[in-house]
Order: sequence, then structure tokens, then C-alpha cells
Amino acid sequence: MVLSPTVLADGLDFPTSLAFDDKGGVYLAESGLPFGGAAPGGRIWRLGPQADTASRTLVADALAAPVTGLLWHQGYLYASEGGAGRITRIGPDGQRTVIVDGMPGPGNYHIDMAVAGPDGKLYFAQGAMSNLGIIGLDAYELGWLGRLPHSYDIPGLDVVLTGVNVTTEDPLAGRPGARTTTGAFVPFGTETTPGQRVPAGLPCSSAVMRCDLDGGNLELVAWGLRNAFGLRFLPDGRLLAVDQGADDRGSRPIGNAPDLLFEVREGAWYGWPDFVGGVPVTDPVFKPERGPQPTFILADHDQLPPPEAPVLNFEAHVAATKFAVAPPRSPLAGQLVVTLFGDEAPMTLPPGGPQLGRDLLLVDPADWSTRGLPSGPQLHRPIDVGFAPGETALLILDFGEFEMTGHGVEAKAGTGRLWRWEGWDRPTTG
Repeated sequence: MVLSPTVLADGLDFPTSLAFDDKGGVYLAESGLPFGGAAPGGRIWRLGPQADTASRTLVADALAAPVTGLLWHQGYLYASEGGAGRITRIGPDGQRTVIVDGMPGPGNYHIDMAVAGPDGKLYFAQGAMSNLGIIGLDAYELGWLGRLPHSYDIPGLDVVLTGVNVTTEDPLAGRPGARTTTGAFVPFGTETTPGQRVPAGLPCSSAVMRCDLDGGNLELVAWGLRNAFGLRFLPDGRLLAVDQGADDRGSRPIGNAPDLLFEVREGAWYGWPDFVGGVPVTDPVFKPERGPQPTFILADHDQLPPPEAPVLNFEAHVAATKFAVAPPRSPLAGQLVVTLFGDEAPMTLPPGGPQLGRDLLLVDPADWSTRGLPSGPQLHRPIDVGFAPGETALLILDFGEFEMTGHGVEAKAGTGRLWRWEGWDRPTTG
């Protein structure tokens, strides 16, 4: 039997993140992105036990947009403020303490969600500054990026460059027809040379890092994850990351690059910017429509760890975001419930195809098989899911109405929702 979904919170402005305290309280974070006339600045709301919408209260506001993650741990909330490259700890009295700061940015992506590890450390991801290693005009032309120059990528391991450069128009020159040339891991308008060495940095981009709960002892865990937006430990202690694939755009476009699910291992390289799921970007399967086939920008693959293979390839452009592990009492016990935010055509791939994503996917960590959830609430852009402690109901956070067009973002404020879903049909094999 399928039970009717229930809306627990409505009228939200582009929410991104869920968290749960030890007493059954539900927290959600609005991104703070001012699309569609929404008020700028991220906000955190608390619902009462069993997500009672009548007791919704504001916990924090004026957070640096976009807020990309929210964690409850040992009596504190940890908010990832992508717009400022930091993680802020919020106490029961509302006092804020910045514990992680100075992450790379602004860029294509940001500091992502944090999770508490079994070792007592705080683990978090930092996304790439560019699509695939070279800053291009996509950073200037697209409304959701909308600025040049922006930060360039910083490798987590020492690398040697092949000297690939791309020449584009230069919108910063102030004169028609001006052009400039840009290489990898350097600012826009800077050329590179064959054999040029770029030292590892810390913090770096495209990485998973960790630190003490007070922000001390920052360390690199793994490098080469383009944008590990979803991060979570399994009950057996394995760390999984949902890594969002590169797009057919910019100075180094790539076609058909899937989102990936990785098991994160310390010291590993996950292939960005020259491999996708262990497959080189030079493979014909990745031929783009908006430019030439990518060539390698790193010349020292033999000096790097071998690129890791994923445990799962998602369909390209479904934009897998976050996931939750169903608790033992749930009919979905042990399964991963993954949110698929959906494509952003025509920005990330040529227009004309069917809509992708905008749904949920089940993943079995025993063999990494996938199954669909065939019924449930009507979702615009699912972005996070979770199970409150002691509960079996699935909570689904919907970002709201949001689409890309040839002119930028078209979004409607107040269309985000938090759903409670307590029933489902038997999952179908995917």
C-alpha cells in the first residue's frame, strides 16, 4: 500500500540540507540564493519532534549563500557556507564560531557538506573551481556563476602540466575582439608551458579533507573528486561520496560524463581532471558537442596514484546530490536513498533531450545495484533526504522550481518543500 505523502514545511526558498538532533528535532537549511526574488542569505529552521511544522523556528540567518550542508553533532549544528568558503558551528544559544575558513573560491563549486567520522574528525568536501581544470567563459556567461575572474583550481597532489592552453575572448579587456589564453591550474588569462610544475596546496579544490571538531589539524583525505556534494559514512565505517560529473561547457567541455559514487580511501586519487570513473577523458565516449575532445592536462599520471574506479555510475546529467541510509526498521532497510536533482540544460548539455533526474534512486551497498522508487510525492528538484532517529518515515527536501534557460536561471521563490513519506510500492529493478 502507498500512503499519501505529507508536506511538513512549505514556502521554502531553495533549501539544500537536512539534519536531525538527538531528540527528534528536524533542521533544514535554505540556500540563501536570491533566485526568483527570494531574500538573500542562508537560513536554518528547526521543526519540532516528528517534524511538527507548527513549531518551526528560525535558528540562524544571514549565512553566506549558498548554504550547501548542515550537520548536527554533539549538541551543535555545523553549517557549510559555500559563499564564504567556511564551516560555522552554531551552539544551542545561537552563538556562531567559524571552525573552517579560507577554502578556495569563489568558483564553479564550493565547500560542501560536512560529516562526523568514527575517528572523531570532521570530514568535508571542496568542489572544483572550474568545469574540468581550465577557467573559461562559462564562468562569465552563466547567471549562476556570473563573474570573472574567479579562483582557479589548486591541486591536492604535486602535478606536472602538459601545457594545454585555450584561447578565448577576453571580456575583461574592455575592448571588442580582445582575446586571451588560459591554461590549467592558473588564473584566467595565464598561459602554462609543458613540464610546468604546480605544487600541492592545502586547502585545495576537488578534494575531501578532514579536521578536528574545532577546525585544527586540517588534512587531505583524497584528491580528484570534482564536486563531492553528498558525503556520508555507512554503518560499517566506509565513507561514500556522490561526485558530480563534468559538463559539456566552457574551455574544456566533455560529453556524457556521469555522476559517480565513490568509496573514499585515504591517499587515493579519483582521476579529476583527466579521468572520469577511471576512464581517460580522451576516450571517444566523452566526445562533446561544444568543442574538441579533451586531451590530458596532467603529464605525470605515472607519478600519481592510479585513478580510482567508482562503485556506481549514475546516468549522465541526473545530478545526484545527497543520500541517506535507511534504518533497520524501514522497509528499505540498509538501502541508500539518493536524490537526483536533475539536468541543467541548456547550461550543462545541449538542449532538446528529455528531462533527466528529478527523482529518487535506491542503491544496494551489498552489490551496488540500483532500483527506482515508482511512486511518491511530485518533486521539482529533490536535493536531500533523511530519516530522523528512531523513525522509519523518509523525509525528502525539495529545492523548488528551478530551470536553466538560454538567458540564465528561471526560478520561483517559495516553492521548496519538505515531504514526509511513509509508504511506497515495492521498488522496481533499475
